[in-house]
Formats: sequence, structure tokens, C-alpha cells
Amino acid sequence: MTSTTKTTTRKTGPGQTAANASAAPAKKTAARKTPGRQAASNKPLAKKKVASKKAGAQKATARPAAANRAGPGAQAPRRITAEQRHRLIAEAAYLRAEAQGFFSDEREDWLLAEADVDARLGKAKVQVIG
Repeated sequence: MTSTTKTTTRKTGPGQTAANASAAPAKKTAARKTPGRQAASNKPLAKKKVASKKAGAQKATARPAAANRAGPGAQAPRRITAEQRHRLIAEAAYLRAEAQGFFSDEREDWLLAEADVDARLGKAKVQVIG
């Protein structure tokens, strides 16, 4: 009995010979792993369909401008006394002088600290009373 073997020939691209044609790159397969799921072995990745958004189907989440204004349920502004403000300025002036090794002008440290404290209180919408 005689046996025949089938020989296959591969097409080679430019710069390839029949010897290195077997090392041609294979199709991309699912190589990345996702948590809770095992990677499929040698299966091409399936493309997911992305749903398109309709222009008229946007949610109306923006509030009207009138709703942002202070109304009957709004919080009262925070307040501090003039004595508390004075303590904040004194502490800030001390820390400023300490950072400069106490070689700075006391008056300048106080004025800069006062401006800084007033700016922070204004930004936080804190009122000084008394």
C-alpha cells in the first residue's frame, strides 16, 4: 500500500521566504483579561455595538436660574464676632512672622495677614458682626 502526503505551499509577502513564512503574524485574539471572566483562547474579539444618543432625549437636569437664588429654605449666612476676626488675624500674622524667622516688619505682617483673613472670610461668605 502506498501512502501519499499532501504538501501545502504558502504565499509569501515581500521580503519573506518560504522558510520564515510560518512565522507570519497570526490574527489578533482576545489577549486581555477582564475581572470575573476568563480570556477566550484564540477567538477574535467581537465588536460591541454602541447605542447612539438622540439629540432630543437629553435629561432636563439643569435647574432654572431662579432656583439657585436664596429662598425661604436657604441657610442663614455664617457670622463671627470682631474679636474672633482679630484672633484669626493675630494668628495669621504670627505664622507669617515665624515663617520668616521673626526678622520681618510686624506691621507689614499684620496688614498682609489682615488682607488674607478678610479675603478668606469674604470668599466663604462669613459676616463679621460687632
